[in-house]
Amino acid sequence: MFKKTSDYLRGAVEELHHVRWPTRQQAVRLSLIVIAFVFGTAVLFGVVDFLLARVVSLLLSFT
Repeated sequence: MFKKTSDYLRGAVEELHHVRWPTRQQAVRLSLIVIAFVFGTAVLFGVVDFLLARVVSLLLSFT
């Protein structure tokens, strides 16, 4: 059992040496893109939630 675990970990470390890591500039740019996307998605969901709440409120006021 310990042999399999150590072989797995050794292989994982070896694979990490083959990874092409992004530069600092690439990491910052991609992080900003992700933050902007998350913010935009949050705004979109907020608007949809607000509109649906208004529609439900309007429908309930008719009863």
